[in-house]
This record gives sequence, structure tokens and C-alpha cells, in this order.
Amino acid sequence: TEEFDYYLPKELIAQEPAEVRDTSRLMVLHRDGRIEHRIFRDVVEYFFPGDILVLNNTKVMRARLIGTRSDTGGKVEVLLLRRAGGPDTWEALVKPGRRAREGASIIFGDGSLVGEVVEKRAGGLRIVKFASPWGVDEAIRKWGSLPLPPYITREIRDESRYQTVYAEKEGSAAAPTAGFHFTEELLSKIRAKGVGIAFVT
Repeated sequence: TEEFDYYLPKELIAQEPAEVRDTSRLMVLHRDGRIEHRIFRDVVEYFFPGDILVLNNTKVMRARLIGTRSDTGGKVEVLLLRRAGGPDTWEALVKPGRRAREGASIIFGDGSLVGEVVEKRAGGLRIVKFASPWGVDEAIRKWGSLPLPPYITREIRDESRYQTVYAEKEGSAAAPTAGFHFTEELLSKIRAKGVGIAFVT
């Protein structure tokens, strides 16, 4: 895998999206090895009538929860991945995992959301059953935050910028970031070239 290693200076990692989505940089690698540096809105030039553009219409949920253990008050981070066996039960990554044993109770926010670790799984995964007088989904939206990749160190100022313009079906724990650069206008131009657009979740 060392063939894929490369040096990426931290100052070249964008900490927030471009002000206008389609003004981001675009690198085009041609099949003959040529490389072009363009602006993302130029991507329309690389589509042809009859092509199909497949877009992931998932919407990122506020899947990152910071809570405290009910017994010790220690900080716990829970990243929700997918529902597991019921509307209020989730498969999640829990940090620090070694302290998230079966039976551990975690309190979020003002105490109106509580999670209990009901099962320990391989790879640091846990099954967490939540309870809230408001309803679990509403409490997660209130106390959760959007998960960011580890290379993004700034807080999000505008959560809508962490969703694609075609995000529709909530449930993802990570954004389909390649789609951030599309705008409604750009998608209209692509359709006008006779390109079909299909959505998957």
C-alpha cells in the first residue's frame, strides 16, 4: 500500500467549502495519462448525450453524539452508523470503546436522551438502545451534530453546506463529499446535454 502514500500539506486541505459550490478545483485525469486542472463547473464538458450521472441522494444526519457515562461522568462519543433491530436501537462506534461495556448507560444533553449499550460487537462496534421522552429521533437531531472527517478541524458554520443540493433521504453518517460541488444550475446544464441523472441512496 506504500505505493499510494503521498505528502499532503495541511494548508492545502480546505477547511470549509468554496463560497460558490461549483468554483472548487477539478483535476481531470485522461486515460492517456494527461492531467488538466480545471474549475468544477467545467465538468459539464466531460459529459456526452446518453451518459448517465449517478448521484447518492443520502442526507447526512446529526449522527455524532457527545455524552457522559452515568456512573463516572466520563466523556463518551457515539457515532451512529445504522439502525439495528428497532427504531430506537443503533449500531454505533463508541469512543473510548473499552469503557462502553454492555449495560453501560450514557446521558446526552440535558438528560432527555439516554443510551444503553446492549451488545458489544467486533471492530469496536456497539449496539445502543436509546430512550427519550421527546422521541429518540427528535432528541438525536437536537443533541447530535454532523460528523466531520478527521482532517476538518473547524466547526461547521452552516450545516446546509455539509449536504449536497440533492440530499433527500436522511440516514447517512458521512457525507458523499464528491457531490458537494454540484449546483442546481450545473445539474440543469448536464441534463440539457442529454445526460440522464439517476439517484441511489
